[in-house]
Amino acid sequence: MVQDITSRISESYPTLSKSQRRIASAVLNSCDKVAFMTAAKLGQTVGVSESTVVRFAIELGFDGYPEFQRAVQELVRASLTPNQRIEVTNLRIGDKNALDKVMNADIDKIKYTLENIDREAFSASVTSILHAEHIYIIGVRSSASLASFLHFNLSMILDNVKLVTPTSSSEVFEQILDIGPNDVMIAISFPRYSTKVINAVKYAHAQGSTVIALTDSRSAPIAADATHILTAQSDMASFVDSLAAPLSVINAMLVDVTRQMEQQVKERFDRLERIWDEYDVYSKR
Repeated sequence: MVQDITSRISESYPTLSKSQRRIASAVLNSCDKVAFMTAAKLGQTVGVSESTVVRFAIELGFDGYPEFQRAVQELVRASLTPNQRIEVTNLRIGDKNALDKVMNADIDKIKYTLENIDREAFSASVTSILHAEHIYIIGVRSSASLASFLHFNLSMILDNVKLVTPTSSSEVFEQILDIGPNDVMIAISFPRYSTKVINAVKYAHAQGSTVIALTDSRSAPIAADATHILTAQSDMASFVDSLAAPLSVINAMLVDVTRQMEQQVKERFDRLERIWDEYDVYSKR
């Protein structure tokens, strides 16, 4: 839906009313601004009613304006430069309190993710992790923090986890060279999508590995070669990405893995606690 929204508008253009054509032109010419406008604001900008904007979204095959808006946002976010992101964020927040606006937006993203995530894919992903011979985790640029967090915590309970840390495309393949059918790759990718992750997923898929994709949309580049797709809604917070919802999915994954191997995890942490105490790893205060 994200990838063909502009072609949808172009194909539907001859059948649109005069008012709807004004909306279509605004979307095609200024989609970076339209993507973050409410239906009322978009209507006001182009000089039509809010109801006309809603009917326009439905005319294109969307359930309503929110679904249409999300599709435009996903399309835009994949191509915005950092400076464009700052401009769009300032437009969205205006003179409102940034703390309230950003944190409430994160809450909404988590709620939306919970309502729309594929629960069967989530369960299958956890099962794949539990039965994997080796687990490779990859995420670069803004997604690198998510990959590092998942690797750190998963490594606490499993000894077969590897974080792929690429600085060049060739190094990616050197680190995943031996991935095979009994292995799992967890690939994390959010706009702007990294070609390193896309190519790593293609390679893992070609080797018969199970690929768990954590991304923002089923039409994201890594989804095509993924075995299980976990979608989490991300957002822009100025030039940085707001990744509260993806992090929440990762937390849930860690909890479920731990729950299903509880006894082994307890024994492992008993050993770790003795080592931490003996070598004074943590402050006693």
